Amino acid sequence: MRAMVLRASGQPLVAETRPDPEPGRGEIRVRVEACAVCRTDLHVVDGELPDVRLPVVPGHEIVGIVDRLGAGVAVPALGTRVGIPWLGHTCGHCPYCADGHENLCDEPVFTGCTRDGGYATHVVADAAYAFALDGFADPVAAAPLMCAGLIGWRSLSMAGEGRRIGLFGFGAAAHILTQVCRWQGREVYAFTRPGDLPAQHMALSLGAKWAGSAQESPPDLLDAAIVFAPVGALVPDALCAVRKGGRVVCGGIHMSDIPQFPYRLLWEERQIVSVANLTRRDATEFLAVARAAGVTTTTTVYPLEQANQALADLRHGRFQGAAVLVP
Repeated sequence: MRAMVLRASGQPLVAETRPDPEPGRGEIRVRVEACAVCRTDLHVVDGELPDVRLPVVPGHEIVGIVDRLGAGVAVPALGTRVGIPWLGHTCGHCPYCADGHENLCDEPVFTGCTRDGGYATHVVADAAYAFALDGFADPVAAAPLMCAGLIGWRSLSMAGEGRRIGLFGFGAAAHILTQVCRWQGREVYAFTRPGDLPAQHMALSLGAKWAGSAQESPPDLLDAAIVFAPVGALVPDALCAVRKGGRVVCGGIHMSDIPQFPYRLLWEERQIVSVANLTRRDATEFLAVARAAGVTTTTTVYPLEQANQALADLRHGRFQGAAVLVP
């Protein structure tokens, strides 16, 4: 197999040739068709997340075909197209797993962080944490759904039932979530970097009611706001934009420090909450919604060996939507 490997934090990925991996009990091996590039991958590469296992193959928005089964596995069957997300395994016995919050598991395994991920031609995964992608014929288009889509869906669920939803940072997650919100009959207000007209135009083309910079005031107060950009200074901006009783959801795994802000921004029962990881139930729910809503993704394709370029382009906002590596 071929893989792009992170050997040291802050260093470029290195191309390696390895023996094809063998699945253990309860595992499957997947021939990777596509792996989207997530901002979390940048946090892994930059050493901003704890407990990254080095060396590691990054990548957790994986789509591929099951080509080998480990002992005890009957489902998914050989030849099935599956998606493999960030949450790669949970213990099943800690208090969080026991009460249905496996996303908060005390002993989790994360794809592309604490186990090898999808920047490769093959990957091994826990069969119970891989999802059949029936009805998703294009692996490149489906790859961003496995994190940008899933974490967007969990963030939207935590935002509540409000009609007016603000999205701060209009990247891979927001361009998917805008379509879901519009399908649900909600209004979307998109907040971008100052002067990022391409992102604003994209938001409007996908049905957003308004698009502007994060420093602008939207024409209406929001019921909820989701902050996807890893910029803590956006949290006070989002609080300014939500109505009394509104909620701000921090949708990233890593964010710069939130600056001090006056209590009056939080007063009147506004809330700030965070999203951590995802559950398998999230995946089941979201994939059904994505099919029903006819969600499409905007992608820029890179060969596997250009993973470093894809990461650099993501870091500097050089494309709209999502980057996808294809072996």
